[in-house]
Amino acid sequence: MPRSPRTQLAGAVYHVGNRGVRRSTIYPDDPHYEMFERILGRVVDRFRWRCHTYCLMPNHYHLVIETPEPNLSRGMQRLNSLFAQWFNAEHRLTGHVFERRFFSRVLDSTYDVLDLTRYVVLNPVRGGLCQAPMDWPWSSYRTLVAPTRPASFLTTDWLLSQFAPEPKRAREVFSRFVDEAPARARSA
Repeated sequence: MPRSPRTQLAGAVYHVGNRGVRRSTIYPDDPHYEMFERILGRVVDRFRWRCHTYCLMPNHYHLVIETPEPNLSRGMQRLNSLFAQWFNAEHRLTGHVFERRFFSRVLDSTYDVLDLTRYVVLNPVRGGLCQAPMDWPWSSYRTLVAPTRPASFLTTDWLLSQFAPEPKRAREVFSRFVDEAPARARSA
């Protein structure tokens, strides 16, 4: 039975991601994380996406993206295939790198986007990779709470404006929002 077509909407915000085949590691070291970020930057630019937050874990990734045009599937296919091609060439492998087709969920409200952003940046804490989200270098958290230059593919202004109009205050409120996450959002 064929799978149903994926919902693709202009102006929608999505939670998307994928996991390594058999839950295997897809980022064994910094160069793998860096390459994925470079490819993500090219895809965000090419498809005119807005990436509001992200987190790369050793065996999967999460993105919160907005698609001005209904091109989610084309962009995700490009992201996953370019990384898989690079990964296989790097390791002299063939076959699948990702477990299956990427997952996606349309976020219906600003509340959903904010709650999911907190979930995404707390992922490494829940996974036992670090004590605090600030300790994980492969997510948007550091950029969202500190006045640093964001990765070229990351858009922070809209997300931070949901917390306060002034950037410094917005970063403080966002940090507190993440720190005050319910226990279910902090534990595995």
